[in-house]
Amino acid sequence: MTTSRRSFLKIGILGAVTLAAGGALYRVVHGPAQPHAFALDDNARAVLTAIIPSMLGPVLPTAPAARAAAIANTVDRVAGAVHGLPLATQKEVQDLFGLLSLGPARRFLAGVPASWNEATTAQVDAFLQSWQHHRIAMLVTAYQALHDLIAGAWYSDPAHWDAIGYPGPIKELS
Repeated sequence: MTTSRRSFLKIGILGAVTLAAGGALYRVVHGPAQPHAFALDDNARAVLTAIIPSMLGPVLPTAPAARAAAIANTVDRVAGAVHGLPLATQKEVQDLFGLLSLGPARRFLAGVPASWNEATTAQVDAFLQSWQHHRIAMLVTAYQALHDLIAGAWYSDPAHWDAIGYPGPIKELS
């Protein structure tokens, strides 16, 4: 299937308008953006809780209680990692989670028809695969941000260092 220049431009403009409308709608619903620190609300937690199992896959525990605890811990560590970023970057991450939380944006951009709490693993995997290799660079960048935040949060926990053979930071000799 070939794409004409005209249809490519139409898709690009439609995507930009959708992103702008989603961001504006999010700000109307959630009030003005705080110029302060990132806040991980329940919607962003739901997004992360759905995405983390697809991103981390087999490194997560298989026992249901341990798996749920590992996912919750990783969500908290992602929030901590975002808090370490510059305020402008924190706002961008907040906007990304806000966009993914909106139903129309979730359906149109992520292809997830139900809420994140009801999303199947196959739907989340397809969404991530799509964004990882998307022709729109902004979506690829958003995927990379999610990937780096989640992987960084997971492997920043000393409990996971043995699995990758990391002995920990070098200790100073006194």
